[in-house]
Amino acid sequence: MEIPKQIGRYEVRGVVGEGGMALVLEAWDPVLHRKLAVKLVDKNRLEKSAATDALRRFKREAQAAARLTHPNVVQVYEYGEDETQAWIAMEFVPGKPLTAYLDEGLRSEPMRVRDIIHQLLDALAYSHGQGVVHRDIKPSNLLVTPDGDIKVTDFGIARIDASQLTQRGDMLGTPSYMSPEQYMGEPADGRADLFAAGVILFELLTGGKPFPGESSGQIMQKILHDTPANPSQLNPLLPPPIDWVVQKALAKEPDDRFQTAREFQAALFSALPDSVTAHPTTDVGAPPDALRTNQGLLNAARKLRTLSKPGDAGSTMRPQAAPVFAPEPAPLPQRPRVLFVDDEERILNALKNIFRSRYHVLTAANGQEALEFIKKFRIPVIVSDQRMPGMLGVELLRRARELSPDSVRILLTGYSDLASIVGSINDGEVYRFISKPWDNQELQKVIAEAVAIGNRMLERPAAQVQLPASVEAAILVLDERRDVYGAIDKMAGQTYDLVHVKTIQEALNLLEAKEVALLVADIDMEAENYLLFFNLLKRKYPEVLTIVLTSASDSELVIHLINEAQIYRFLNKPVNLSLMQQYLHSAIGRYVEFKKSPELLERHRVGEARKGTETAFGQGLMERLRSLSRFVGQTR
Repeated sequence: MEIPKQIGRYEVRGVVGEGGMALVLEAWDPVLHRKLAVKLVDKNRLEKSAATDALRRFKREAQAAARLTHPNVVQVYEYGEDETQAWIAMEFVPGKPLTAYLDEGLRSEPMRVRDIIHQLLDALAYSHGQGVVHRDIKPSNLLVTPDGDIKVTDFGIARIDASQLTQRGDMLGTPSYMSPEQYMGEPADGRADLFAAGVILFELLTGGKPFPGESSGQIMQKILHDTPANPSQLNPLLPPPIDWVVQKALAKEPDDRFQTAREFQAALFSALPDSVTAHPTTDVGAPPDALRTNQGLLNAARKLRTLSKPGDAGSTMRPQAAPVFAPEPAPLPQRPRVLFVDDEERILNALKNIFRSRYHVLTAANGQEALEFIKKFRIPVIVSDQRMPGMLGVELLRRARELSPDSVRILLTGYSDLASIVGSINDGEVYRFISKPWDNQELQKVIAEAVAIGNRMLERPAAQVQLPASVEAAILVLDERRDVYGAIDKMAGQTYDLVHVKTIQEALNLLEAKEVALLVADIDMEAENYLLFFNLLKRKYPEVLTIVLTSASDSELVIHLINEAQIYRFLNKPVNLSLMQQYLHSAIGRYVEFKKSPELLERHRVGEARKGTETAFGQGLMERLRSLSRFVGQTR
């Protein structure tokens, strides 16, 4: 086939590959200035008897894929056709198909396999939700980028909604990856894609296909009637729970398989947690009775494993050795996890597009899904929306703090109502509050900082901190009218060393004279000056915690108190004394924890205040703080 120099408005620059009836070319869009791939069909090369059906299927591929916008799906830009050719312009994906890695001997490292299948199932969950079933999932249709991302391509035999599914007798697909119902010519839905994903999972884990055969007829008979071996029998690096996952994915009846990609995903993460240990002598146990299994084969597998215990001198049977794979030149590193939670899929897709090249991005559409991730994995950073059905973001972050206190929590929302912001401080102890729409550069900077902090926090040994009977450090109450001081004095009694000052200057004098653990400040007057003071104080003495009191209802101010001052708690006036007492005890406990583990102060980093440093007050404040020398609790 002669390679054209121009296709539509696109300039052809080379050949990427050839498959089926189409040629894939690398091209350049001179209008939008971007590289893209063009899948080209030469009509003259098609048999006349099959041309109409082939072109209809080619156009249907474009229609199906054009509906899908997802980080793990190759994006289609345009369909075009003239008298001699038809083409699809699509996203250019650097890298190569998963088939190439399998042919080279892909290393079957369980966590890497899990990441690949996780991304595939992400794409299937999305496409099935859009009413699009792929129906030809196979390694050659999974492109692997240099960063290890998976892109699903070729929706050539997809059907757009259940009413258009293949009628009985119309069998389409690739033999080794076709489900039993596809072989029988029966209507196939998303569960056929999940069957194919199960085949790929088996292949990546073991190095071989679950239903091998020399011909499509042999393969079909095995798919219809045989049960594959348990993967852990073929690869002793695998834990036994993965066997049940694979067998369920490969069940003969669609009703016996995973019913959704998300269900498959959850089972996969449960079977292959972060720390996978091989258990080569453990009895596997059969999958549920609902699966059509070859019980004799399963029994034989269990017997083989039992007779092959290490150290059995009389044992004559040994498990089949794990496939020997050639080392891969550049194995993908384990990337830090970031969990994004939002009920809007477009938001999750946008965030995944931004961050997937640097992090292992997990996404959840609601709080409950997010909590399941948090229970199973060590997640350095959790980013949540606020208004979500079932569970608000503040509640999610509160529960996340209980489950994973060392994870860094961020609230990313378009709703800045005061209650949610205050809740993010008092309940979620958020690191940052970010408003939608966000600034990409600023968001990436915040996430990078949060990941670095979260990684170090999760790696540190857990420390048990008990609140001592007395603490030498003082509680400094900054209150012009002494009202707050009087209330706290009655509440605290002799428990704490309570000191009262009326102005910021007096507070600075006290900071030089005494060790201070906690600052309680009423900021009804000159709130902007107090914000600057808290910011500069946090930058010099991050171990000093701050509780802010005010009768104002200023959402923007509270956001700045989070981002620029990392205040510990916020209370509206009139003050709830019960809450105040609770926050005092909690703050002193946190201060003791800071002294025991200074590395915790990393998560209390703040940048420069947005304004005020250029004023006379700001300049004087900075000079005064620089001059402070005596501070018993100082960690620098």
